[in-house]
Amino acid sequence: MEITWWGTAGFRIKTGRTVFLIDPYLSRNRAAEPVQYLRPEKIREGEQIFISHGHFDHILDVPIIAGNSDGIVYCSRVAADTLISKGLKRKQIRVVDTDGFSVDFDDYHAQAFFSQHVKFDRWLVLKTLAQINVRLLRYLPMLRDYPQGQVLSWRFVIEDKILHFFGSGGSPADELERLACKETDILLIPLQGHTNICEIALEYVQVMQPKIVIPHHQDNFYPPISTTVDINPLIDGIRRECPRTDIRVMGINESIIV
Repeated sequence: MEITWWGTAGFRIKTGRTVFLIDPYLSRNRAAEPVQYLRPEKIREGEQIFISHGHFDHILDVPIIAGNSDGIVYCSRVAADTLISKGLKRKQIRVVDTDGFSVDFDDYHAQAFFSQHVKFDRWLVLKTLAQINVRLLRYLPMLRDYPQGQVLSWRFVIEDKILHFFGSGGSPADELERLACKETDILLIPLQGHTNICEIALEYVQVMQPKIVIPHHQDNFYPPISTTVDINPLIDGIRRECPRTDIRVMGINESIIV
């Protein structure tokens, strides 16, 4: 399979002749780093689009992308309501409202699990508010209009490999232990939303013991709301605690074959 990272939590997955997307978000402001040259208006692929939760940096561009591709969007009911309010056709949405929901396609299998959003810690909130300061009113509508809803993690069985995607890092220990009952080949783990996010992500790796870890969401996608996350503590922790796990750090729009 071919995995392409689009920045934030966005991925393009290609297997055989099928392309599907996960949390495809390409819009940035001028201060974003790294620069994303792809525009949502230019994307015309994605037979299926899988969503982890309803925040703007996960679904803002979905109505445009799905509208161009005629793809089917799999998401929570809250995210579905948001997408419909932003112009996506209701017939293109499949609401995921059961833990363990699964669906088969010609080239792969997808299964959703109820998950949890990372809890923003006080220090990170205060630091972000200090950065936004008087500009807060400018960003309030974007934050208000994209409520979180039920968080989903997604397990994909592709080419006899299991790829597991998390869009946020709030999973309790019992959730991870349940998911670890099946061996994970590739773990896509987000690094955003908490001052100690690298320590949190390392716990995911320690419990799930994947063969490959691909960090994501560490980029400064929409400053001053976001900031670049130093992922070196995670890299060092994996090398120290999980030496059998290979960590792949991808550049924006980079593709790898696994």
